[in-house]
Amino acid sequence: MAARFGILARSFSTGSVSQQLVKPPVQVFGLEGRYASALYSAAVKKSAVDAVEKDLKTFDGLLKTDTILKDFILNPLLSKDLRKAAIDSVLTKKNANELTKNLFGAMIENGRLSNTQGVIGAFSTIMSAVRGEVICEVTTAKPLDGPMKADLNAALKAFLKEGETLQITTKVDPAIIGGMIVSIGDKYVDMSMASKIKKYNDLIEAAV
Repeated sequence: MAARFGILARSFSTGSVSQQLVKPPVQVFGLEGRYASALYSAAVKKSAVDAVEKDLKTFDGLLKTDTILKDFILNPLLSKDLRKAAIDSVLTKKNANELTKNLFGAMIENGRLSNTQGVIGAFSTIMSAVRGEVICEVTTAKPLDGPMKADLNAALKAFLKEGETLQITTKVDPAIIGGMIVSIGDKYVDMSMASKIKKYNDLIEAAV
């Protein structure tokens, strides 16, 4: 795995830089995590981290507004050459860094272009860790009012270390019925009513 990771990182390089990998401050998992970590390593060596982050944010914004581009990325029937030419054109118009172009070139070559948003998300997670930001997602059955948000924010700050800042996003999912689901950093806590009901149902079924 480490060897393949090194090859991936070197494929993003645009020159003769050290082959020693620069590990991100947080581990990101899966295929998307490996691409994002390799890109981060190459970008650090080239002092291009900010430029690459800007490129990925710009491309992510395009994917959210340009349905044609998104459909193009997800279409497995298009040839590698056609995809590469189109993506290169988009990135060139946006004055993207060479490392960003190399990332997409590697993903196209390996048939992983459909993982684009996952890679962007993983790189964003790395950059949040670089800045000392702790990402937290809170899911509730109903929207939280002002006082509840303030109480929640105060409670979650207890998880932070010195120098860290909290970045909270909230979403509503009526299916959880009540309570909340909290994901903060690498911690996940399910305090939803739906989860409790399922637990009780499982206990009852096991006793029958």
